[in-house]
Amino acid sequence: MIEQDANLETLERSLIDMAVESWRFSRLFARVAGKLDAGESGRYLGQLRSFQKKIEDGLAANGLHLVDVEGQPYDPWMAVSALNLGDFGPDEALAVDQMLEPVIMGPTGLRRAGTVLLWRMLSP
Repeated sequence: MIEQDANLETLERSLIDMAVESWRFSRLFARVAGKLDAGESGRYLGQLRSFQKKIEDGLAANGLHLVDVEGQPYDPWMAVSALNLGDFGPDEALAVDQMLEPVIMGPTGLRRAGTVLLWRMLSP
């Protein structure tokens, strides 16, 4: 039973690692496809959406899902590691500028924290 649990954990870790790498590759692919002319980019972006849907479906079948917090106000309690947090003062209003790795949630909660870059929000 313990060996079976270890195997399931290894499979889940592998699935999560592949999903994160697929997420990264998808973002890169979308940027590159966006530089093509409209006819070509539309076809490639359609294929990308199909690929992303398959990844999401595979994760969902295992009780997992990706969480992207890009553009949201930063909260120190977010399940992310902010690489440039030290660049800002303690009282500054911050937002997530860029997700470098998504948050992965499972049926029992956080399975993998994300990685982000922050930016200073303008005062109203």
